[in-house]
Amino acid sequence: VQLQASGGGSVQAGGSLRLSCVASTRTFITYHMGWFRQAPGKEREFVADISWNGVITYYADSVKGRFTISRDNAKNTVYLQMNSLKPEDTAVYYCARRSGATYTSWGQGTQVTVSS
Repeated sequence: VQLQASGGGSVQAGGSLRLSCVASTRTFITYHMGWFRQAPGKEREFVADISWNGVITYYADSVKGRFTISRDNAKNTVYLQMNSLKPEDTAVYYCARRSGATYTSWGQGTQVTVSS
């Protein structure tokens, strides 16, 4: 499966962005999906996860209350709404498909830059 992330950009602190990730497969509805990010010089870190039906979501403590993950299975798309952005949210954001407890397929990433 190919995953195409988009929606990144440059915003000031306190601003918002919505990331999208489109999957090139009709079986998207069966996938659990996640968002990760990697800042320069740091390891990739988990941001959020959503179950195949959108019922169950998980968030990293650092984004809880500010970010919302959602999905539209009719559009093969998962979203990450990011509000109240902080400079420490600056990173390349990746979407990934989860199978069981393992993230298998990864998108190419989209850059998010938050200035103070």
